[in-house]
Amino acid sequence: MPEPVMGTNSQSNATVDTEDDAPAPAQFGDDTAVGIVSVKGLKENWQKWSDQHQEYQKHNPFSHDARPSAAVPQRGQDDYGRPLQGSMTEQRGKDAHSRISTEVQELCEVIRNIGEPRNSDGEGSSCDGKSVRVEFGKLFEHYVNISNKLVGILLRARKQRLVGFEGEMLWQGKDDHVVITLLQ
Repeated sequence: MPEPVMGTNSQSNATVDTEDDAPAPAQFGDDTAVGIVSVKGLKENWQKWSDQHQEYQKHNPFSHDARPSAAVPQRGQDDYGRPLQGSMTEQRGKDAHSRISTEVQELCEVIRNIGEPRNSDGEGSSCDGKSVRVEFGKLFEHYVNISNKLVGILLRARKQRLVGFEGEMLWQGKDDHVVITLLQ
């Protein structure tokens, strides 16, 4: 930027531009041409997306654009109730499944570490037919530092037949004395 010119006339605090500072006319033409190309590219990209979306909506059973000829999975088919192969929904489901499996494994490890080994006949000695048991209250106190989803993870582990306990749901305080048994 040029230095301000000091003087006694009306231009005392103004800056003086030289011809070197002004953009060349050819530069304006180049910028404008680039702007037209990028707008044209944006338009083409938008149209491409729009065409792809319309085609997708033809196969979406929940869309008003769905055609009766679209192949919709029926009950009993392998892909019924499942996201499309390769879709982001399928990937999110796989990621969630792996995270939950990791948390179930961590829960089983915590039960092994803090639980008491018991024989199948209830004796406290250790032998090959032992299982590990822990009360819900004790497990809750230890596991609360690891995750706030203990009950949900316990239900998932029970569904996978890794743990067993009485009742459908466990409540802190009320069910502190319920025994949770690690089955594997």
